[in-house]
Amino acid sequence: MVSIDEVARRAGVSTATVSRALSGRGNVSAPTRERVETAASQLGYVVSASASSLASGRMRNIGVLVPYIDRWFFSTVLSGIATALMRRGYDITLYNLTADRAERRDVFQTFLRRQRVDAIVAISIELDATETELLRQLNLPVIAIGGPNPQLTTLTVDDVAVARLATEHLLTLGHREIAHIGANPEFDIDFHVPTKRRLGFEHALADAGIAAEAALYEPADFTIEGGFRAAKQLLGKPGVSPSAIFAASDEMAIGALLAARELGYRVPDDLSVVGIDGHDLGEFFNLTTVDQFPLGQGERAAEALLSELEPSACETPLQEPTSLPYELIVRGSTARFNETSPTSKARSS
Repeated sequence: MVSIDEVARRAGVSTATVSRALSGRGNVSAPTRERVETAASQLGYVVSASASSLASGRMRNIGVLVPYIDRWFFSTVLSGIATALMRRGYDITLYNLTADRAERRDVFQTFLRRQRVDAIVAISIELDATETELLRQLNLPVIAIGGPNPQLTTLTVDDVAVARLATEHLLTLGHREIAHIGANPEFDIDFHVPTKRRLGFEHALADAGIAAEAALYEPADFTIEGGFRAAKQLLGKPGVSPSAIFAASDEMAIGALLAARELGYRVPDDLSVVGIDGHDLGEFFNLTTVDQFPLGQGERAAEALLSELEPSACETPLQEPTSLPYELIVRGSTARFNETSPTSKARSS
């Protein structure tokens, strides 16, 4: 392996200068830094992680707690975290927190105590009092996405407001019989996001003087397949003919689009569909959505941690409030209520 001494000789500087130049810490002139980086590249030299941690007291590694690694939202947030951290030379250690209490206990009481990470991000995981206290005892920066958790710095999306915005969009278009695809009880965990989105939906209806109808609600599992099945149930119920569907996730909304088309509904002429998330497939399916910018959520969480770990290198440290942005993106899956469509005539007959 190439040593730091060889890089120093090639660049014509001391080993201390090589260390400062490649670590990004300490004062090194731009020409000298460039000369050192060129020498290191030519020789194929990579800074030893163990040596760097001994010198700095940092592992340059961030622990990420995540409940799912195979769901689009979580993998997209994780991608945002990884992108921001890699730009600053940090690695990631991923901890998949399942519902198994013994496995969760091992993560908090064993894995995180091995002093292999400099900070922790928790993605949409509701931590109990014991888990929160174990995190605090590590004396490491912690950022939680989701929440709230009054004991931790938390970045939060207002799910009630997000759902209200989606529903108000449909109401503004003249829809009154609006169906909602939510979640089965087993998916209503960790901050109860589906419940909050259903509340936002019902609040928007109430403000418009419309009573929520049980027949216009169908639970699913936040997948395209689940949304497809739920929409078929809603659109196939006798005496129920919604002119619009609000799904609590884009994947379920995409499933609803596919179900509607299979059943002969023209979208948006006969049926409008809106979702939440900002899914990559949303543009392909021309789906109206409330984008909660999951990639940006990950980037912001990483930047918040870096502002604590390296405050001098961060131009914009995390500031209150910690609410995350969202935006209505109108595409072709929603339109004004069409009184002349066959489904509208069926409703009035």
